[in-house]
Order: sequence, then structure tokens, then C-alpha cells
Amino acid sequence: MVPITERLIQSIERAADVLELFLSTDQYLSVKEISDRLGLSKSTVHGIIKTLEVRGYLKQNPADQKYKLGMKLFELGNQVSQQINIAEIARPVIKELVQSMQETVHLVVYENGEVIYVEKLDGPRALRIYSHIGKRAPIHCTGVGKAILAHLDDAKVEELLSNNDLKPFTEHTMTEKQKVKQQLENIRERGYAVDDEEIELGLQCVAAPIFDHQGKAVAAISCAAPKIRLDQEKLNQAINEIKEAAFRISASLGYKT
Repeated sequence: MVPITERLIQSIERAADVLELFLSTDQYLSVKEISDRLGLSKSTVHGIIKTLEVRGYLKQNPADQKYKLGMKLFELGNQVSQQINIAEIARPVIKELVQSMQETVHLVVYENGEVIYVEKLDGPRALRIYSHIGKRAPIHCTGVGKAILAHLDDAKVEELLSNNDLKPFTEHTMTEKQKVKQQLENIRERGYAVDDEEIELGLQCVAAPIFDHQGKAVAAISCAAPKIRLDQEKLNQAINEIKEAAFRISASLGYKT
């Protein structure tokens, strides 16, 4: 096995070193100050800084030509913080839900047209399904994805459905944009989404959106089970309990109806 130190990319390491300087030093740093503290040539530092500036990770102060951290880092940090906070807040609710439903429960967050699984707790009869923490999933054919998509603004929905391949995963996957839009209207009205064997044959999922303090759908929670185990009575139970769980988590995030 190749040692990890031999697999590191030097240019990325140096860029990280530049950014990490701002964690323990002044808020503003010049090219010379960065060069001196890292022991790198000015030309090397200048190239790194300009790349980071173009990508929004650094911002230059025109008055003294010094640099500070850019908004892109704030956006990334905010996203990480949001994911962690939602997972921590949702965990006890998820545990209660698994205990009650005896089925697998997922928590996802929305990011750039996809959903990311940030929490998963299996029921006593664990499922071998596609999901795992950190996995990204399509937004048009998962219960959690549709629950969030239904509460994005119309322009964003149009953009996501037009620019993303509405890939069929099973014979039940909806791939026509207009039909997906009609389904989203129903989801908005009833407050929950259902994935009926759309991502995996034999699997049914009930999901509800989670809103933040600004009223934005930032996450979703779901209960997933083999369709054969979700008779009408248990399906109704799942719908009621998932909606209640989503409401409780949303309220903990500061959402007010």
C-alpha cells in the first residue's frame, strides 16, 4: 500500500496551509506575510491566492491589498453546521420513530439539486437498501427528495427538472417533467411524499419536509420498508408519524407555521 503522505497533492496541501493561516493569525494577510510564514516563494503564494480568490475562498481588501477569508468558506461552514445541527436535533425524534414504526428511518439534507443522507437508523428488521450516511440520492424519485423539491420555488423546480437527467431506476420511476410537477403539487397539499418502488423495487417510503427558521425546506425525514409490510393501516401510521416528526424537528430549528 502506498503511504498516505505519498498520495497527497502538494498544491492542495499548500492551498490548505494558506487558508489555515487565517485560523491562528491576523484577519488580514499580505502576500509577503503569507510567503514568510509558510516559507514559500511570493510567486507560488500569489498563484495559490489568486486561485482561491477567483473561487471565493479569499477576498482582497483594495485599500491595502491584503487578503481575508471569503464568503465561500462561510457558505461551506454554514452547510456543515446545518447538517450537524439537524442530525443532532433529529436523532432523538428518529429513535422514537424507529421504536414506534419498527422500520428504517432516514434523514437527508438538500444540497445543489441532490439529497444527502446524514442520518440512518435501522429498525429491528434491517433493510439492505441503497442508502447509507454520506450517500447522495436523486431528488425526483426518492420520497425525501420529492418532499424537499415540492417546497422549492417554481423557478428552482423548473431549473432542476430541466437540467437534471430524470433517470429511471425502476419501471415505476417518473421521468416526465410535467408528471413530476403534478405530483409535487399533490405533495405540497398533503404535506408528505411517497416513493412507491421508484428508486428500488419492493421498497416503499413515506417522507416529509423539514423547514428551517426562514421557512425553507432544508431537509426531510422518511420511513422506509418493504412494500409488503406497509398495508394501508401501517401506511397511514407512517404518514401521520413522519409528518409529526418533521414538524417537531422543524420547530426545533425555529420554524413557525
